[in-house]
Amino acid sequence: MFYEDLSRYGYTEDGDTFYDPHNLRIVRFEPPYERLNIGWLSDAEPWASGPAPAGFIDKLLAVIEAQAINQMLGIHPCDSCAIPFDDPHPWYVPRTGNRCASWGTGEIRVPGTSGTAFAAPTLIGHYVADHGYLPPKAFTDAVLAFDPHTHRPPRHPWLPFPWIPEDVEPEWIE
Repeated sequence: MFYEDLSRYGYTEDGDTFYDPHNLRIVRFEPPYERLNIGWLSDAEPWASGPAPAGFIDKLLAVIEAQAINQMLGIHPCDSCAIPFDDPHPWYVPRTGNRCASWGTGEIRVPGTSGTAFAAPTLIGHYVADHGYLPPKAFTDAVLAFDPHTHRPPRHPWLPFPWIPEDVEPEWIE
């Protein structure tokens, strides 16, 4: 699914659903921030490539590992990978040298300037590390400034994103 970088997010109309990776609870809400697309690539469309800024890949992979947003029941394969990786790792296990899974199941959110958040598929880590995709500078700067382990909302400290509305109640998954 291709969306131009920095265009208005439109993959789902259902708001954002954040999953607690350690317990069976979620929060769903209509975002109070504007979501901007980043990294929704397709082989049929051109995209920027180049070396990533120092520390960016590690920081991006940390965000992907910490967050679970809008998880889908299926998986989305990378359009650029002709065949799956040739090693025995399951698709979801990170590989040495920043080689990432070539399948995605959800999204991440990175706070941008006031009132905006970047919305990217989890495959963005693979695109950057394995295919040399270079996201716009506004996104790379935002990722480098964001720490999902410390930027958490006071009412929901188990969620690795700071802008969760205070009135949102967690739901338990049965």
